[in-house]
Amino acid sequence: MKEKLSALYEQDGTKKVLSSLISIVIGLLVGGIVVFIVGLIIPKISLSGAWDGVRIIFAGIFSTGRNTTGMLTWGFNATNWGNMLFRATPLIMTGLSVAVAFKTGLFNIGAPGQYLMGTMVTLMIALGIPSTSVPAGIIWILALLGGMLAGAIWGSIPGLVKAFLNINEVLACIMTNWIAANIVTWMFDISNFKNVVENTKSGYIYKTTFNGVATPKLGLDKIFPGSQVNGGILIAIVLAVAMYILINKTTLGYELRACGANRHGARYAGIRDKRNIVLSMAIAGALAATGASLYCLSGNTEFFWSTYQSLPAIGFNGIPVALLALNNPIGVVFSAIFMAMLDIVGMQLTNLTAYNEYITDVIIAVIVYLSAFSLVIRLWLTGRKNKKSKENTAAIPTQVKITDQSPDAVPETEEGGEEA
Repeated sequence: MKEKLSALYEQDGTKKVLSSLISIVIGLLVGGIVVFIVGLIIPKISLSGAWDGVRIIFAGIFSTGRNTTGMLTWGFNATNWGNMLFRATPLIMTGLSVAVAFKTGLFNIGAPGQYLMGTMVTLMIALGIPSTSVPAGIIWILALLGGMLAGAIWGSIPGLVKAFLNINEVLACIMTNWIAANIVTWMFDISNFKNVVENTKSGYIYKTTFNGVATPKLGLDKIFPGSQVNGGILIAIVLAVAMYILINKTTLGYELRACGANRHGARYAGIRDKRNIVLSMAIAGALAATGASLYCLSGNTEFFWSTYQSLPAIGFNGIPVALLALNNPIGVVFSAIFMAMLDIVGMQLTNLTAYNEYITDVIIAVIVYLSAFSLVIRLWLTGRKNKKSKENTAAIPTQVKITDQSPDAVPETEEGGEEA
């Protein structure tokens, strides 16, 4: 049994998982310490409030509120769990977007712009085609595919300038991000999709339910009543599995990874590196835009049309999701759910204690920082194992036998090698 565990530990995948788990644990510990210290410093929180904050940091997803005596209660909170899965859906897609590009040696910091373009096309199709003429289900499919196509086209732009002009994709992505923000603002500014029915929502675009278009719940509303969750989370998981198969089990995936490992070596081997670079960024753009489509098509979300002053944080949040998952598409699902859980924990801190939700940003920052050093953590784990192996080897005495009784006989080890 011990040998099996040792063999499992030696696998590179095990070290990757351990390095991510260590990052998470340290991040939660730092967050708990910060919460405790803040509670001791601020008089209105007190020691009991600090203890409540620490417990919410580690188990806030299981919090059900406070009872009549003011004590925290715990259990299965269907609303929190459902909202966590709903928030995780676009995070999974933007995380996949960054992870797939990383596999090809590219840093897709353009996910916010791709997300915005997907949002614009999705909403315009979902609201522009009257559901009285076309079935709502068909409109939903067209809106999803249109958003994916818009993201793919927008993502291919940095890929093209990288492949043919050798311009750094980070610079190209930053420029396309802000171009997208201004295009989206301009297009919605001249459109008739601005919400004029609800006076307090005049700065927003209509929800897709205004046209009767919404992602089906697929029974998830029965499991998580009172939450926003819908079938989008299932689509995101299916796409994550599809990306895992594409990257690891197909010829195209091998070519993409080969270009990421060594573009010039891949070209020498006959792989079309320029095509694969453009294709990788197009896939990344389509994935980020799919996150926007699934979020907007839920039917219960609103989009603020004036986006030129800021970029959607959900696009940038895909970077820590991919880092924490070590660019593994399956790992992205779990890391996105964890990041969404931290959002729910932040809301619980705000609602149930005197803390504010921004403390969870400290936790996320620490986790992201440690995730960026995941390779160092893996090397540390490998170093500890190698050191332990050397100590065990040194503790085993070498058995020596004499094969010749003459005065000039040379001692040999049992393996047959000569002893120095």
